Amino acid sequence: MQSWSSPGVPELPGRGPELRLYDTSDRQVRPVTVGTGPGAVAGMYVCGITPYDATHLGHAATYLTFDLVHRYWLDAGHDVRYVQNVTDVDDPLFERADRDGIDWRELGDREVALFREDMAALRVLPPHDYVGATEAIAEVVELVEKMVAAGAAYTVEDEYPDVYYRADATLQFGYESGYDRETMLRLFAERGGDPDRPGKSDALDAVLWRAARPGEPSWPSPFGAGRPGWHVECAAIALSRLGSGLDIQGGGSDLIFPHHEFTAAHAECVGGERRFARHYVHAGMIGWDGHKMSKSRGNLVLVSALRARGVEPAAVRLGLLAGHYRADRFWSEQVLAEATARLRRWRTAAALPAGPDAADVLARLRRYLADDLDTPKALAALDGWVTDALEYGGHDTAAPRLVATAVDALLGVDL
Repeated sequence: MQSWSSPGVPELPGRGPELRLYDTSDRQVRPVTVGTGPGAVAGMYVCGITPYDATHLGHAATYLTFDLVHRYWLDAGHDVRYVQNVTDVDDPLFERADRDGIDWRELGDREVALFREDMAALRVLPPHDYVGATEAIAEVVELVEKMVAAGAAYTVEDEYPDVYYRADATLQFGYESGYDRETMLRLFAERGGDPDRPGKSDALDAVLWRAARPGEPSWPSPFGAGRPGWHVECAAIALSRLGSGLDIQGGGSDLIFPHHEFTAAHAECVGGERRFARHYVHAGMIGWDGHKMSKSRGNLVLVSALRARGVEPAAVRLGLLAGHYRADRFWSEQVLAEATARLRRWRTAAALPAGPDAADVLARLRRYLADDLDTPKALAALDGWVTDALEYGGHDTAAPRLVATAVDALLGVDL
């Protein structure tokens, strides 16, 4: 699947401290270990969209989070292998296509194209591999075959013989989320699971291969015609592109369970690894009007709609970075106004012929980002330099350009 164009990432002098991020499974901030040091390839898998509607600010906040990780790794001297999927075959896509009276493929193609436009406008670095589920059918089938052979999967004897994963196939199942069974069952039912399906060995068992139903697309397999389950799609794509033991599995906090828990379990049960990823990283939710932003509530703030209003994407980016990535937070017109004003001040300072020495603010910017992507402190540090530059001036003619380059390279904002 075609990705989007990449903005240039300028190089900065020096290096920052080691990146430390909060790990969901360990419930603490700890170092992100990549290979054997500078020059090692960093592997990151971030779950992509189900393309049945346009990109909203909740999506944008998630992808900006991992864009910061991507940029920090590049600044640290690492090559980055970033993989992202597109769930381009799933029930929500079919339902929206039926409602709108269009082919599900046409709907998916349209929304993926809009997503690419939004990501390019926000200057999010594109993934190295951008893979649709429909492009990975053979990989999914191969992975499911391995799980069946290992006794980690079984077929429900029914009119529709779906293949299910056994939630107890790995001893460590549940370590990523840390949730108790009651919470798992509740979230499983709310987020695409089918705990009440007759014939399952356990209510938590998750579908790997959904047998063909009338009116649904399907592909041939040793288990009969059908299509991939949600979680196995990401496991297959990640394993085939990155292998086991990738550095980061990432997404929004609403994916912790069941999606990321099962994705990790699918990979672990066939590879024998204790952990699918060295780090599990999750971004908080963005709200509007007192509620989480979601399609079901109809309270979405769309990136494309903001762009159509003439809002500069750089201001959207700064508005989202004003809050910590792990925090659930609200978007508002006030947030946007403050971000727009900040952008204007930063650009004014960056255009000065000279300014205060910028070595300290670059060091602080790196230090705050390395400390679990503390963007509020990073933005405050830059605000301080900007205030000094605008109010007191300076004699370093290279400083404004260094600050602008740092903001571009590390925060993705073009001044």
